Amino acid sequence: MSSPAEIILKNVRHCQGVVILPGSKSIANRALLMAALCAQGQRTVLTNVLRSDDTERMITALQALGVSLDIDPNEPTTITVHGCAGQWPQQPEQLDLGNAGTAMRPLLAVLSATWQGPTLELTGDARMQERPLLALVDCLQQQGAQLRCTKQWGYPPIQLSGGLQGGTLSIDGSASSQYISALLMALPLLPQDSVLQLVGDVVSRPYIHLTIAMLARFGIEIDVHPHHFVIRGGQSYQSPQHYWVEGDASAASYWLAAAAIAGGPLLVRGVGKLSIQGDVAFADYLAQMGAQVTVADDYIEVKGGSLRALDADYNAIPDAAMTMATVALFAQGTTHIRNVANWRIKETDRLAAMATELAKVGAEVVTTDSSIHITPPLQIQHAVIETYQDHRMAMCFALLGFSEAGVTIRDPNCCAKTYPNFFTEFRRLTAGH
Repeated sequence: MSSPAEIILKNVRHCQGVVILPGSKSIANRALLMAALCAQGQRTVLTNVLRSDDTERMITALQALGVSLDIDPNEPTTITVHGCAGQWPQQPEQLDLGNAGTAMRPLLAVLSATWQGPTLELTGDARMQERPLLALVDCLQQQGAQLRCTKQWGYPPIQLSGGLQGGTLSIDGSASSQYISALLMALPLLPQDSVLQLVGDVVSRPYIHLTIAMLARFGIEIDVHPHHFVIRGGQSYQSPQHYWVEGDASAASYWLAAAAIAGGPLLVRGVGKLSIQGDVAFADYLAQMGAQVTVADDYIEVKGGSLRALDADYNAIPDAAMTMATVALFAQGTTHIRNVANWRIKETDRLAAMATELAKVGAEVVTTDSSIHITPPLQIQHAVIETYQDHRMAMCFALLGFSEAGVTIRDPNCCAKTYPNFFTEFRRLTAGH
């Protein structure tokens, strides 16, 4: 029994078969913007583009700016983007980016570098207006960008008028690597050379490497050093003609975890050894816990095992670390998830939300400013899980369907942010075994 407002998962015993991952949200939104920045007349055919709330925000924003996008009606994950070289054909008054951080952050930086029209406002939903952009806003303003935060400094809505200049910049990367990625996308467009210096304990560093790898595919050169980047000004984005968006490695974590808990075997296609996403490392953590894991070039296969709790630093992969919090309920011992302070500024305060919901099923939970420590109960209790409009809360707690008690998940449709078909796939992979 279930309704649109909630879904009940119970008596799920197995998770077997093959799953083909949707395209990565992080890669798709970067690729859409990079393709739009390519030289006038250049076309880029993007394939396996995730169609979800977050990517629709980027698509709609680019269309509002006058970028021509051709979407194949027979294959909506194929999009042809016509480059405009940052000379935006239309000048909207506002872009509403919902709660899409992977649209808000890069557009703020790129438009600060390229905008030449009247004042443009970047805004979002209520949660986006609570998610800080202070480090990025301060950095952009210090380099000449004309910015005005209309409600609270460092938070959307933000009005911009362009004006960004190159030079030597410093950015605190301890809150979000997206600030750094945004600047790496914007600074090559400026006439001046730039040096971008990193301050603080940089979070999600693999996502910065992902951005640099993608920039290289689009003809942009970044000189990489351990604590700074040298960016030559006056560069032009060049279309690779075709760009395949690899599967979402964060989404892969739910299926890999399901197979580890329920036995598998489950083969996940779309990520593997050749992936440019750091979250593929989640498979290595499962192997350390006792799962049988095979990583090939473009797929990962997992079979279950007796799982042991792990004590690890997840600073590099905080999104996939969310999945580890519910895997902890099926592992022997206390799981320690460390160095995830940036959970607090995601779609919800994930440290607080995760602690609250785990306690409902009987887990013993201790949190600090940057960590969560989870001891499973002797027997998982059935609970109604609130998802806080956070797609990862819903998908993580789906794993409790493998418990004897089962689980009820409120607002499962919040998965539309990154994985609209998640629960359909969950039913398919767990049915008839």
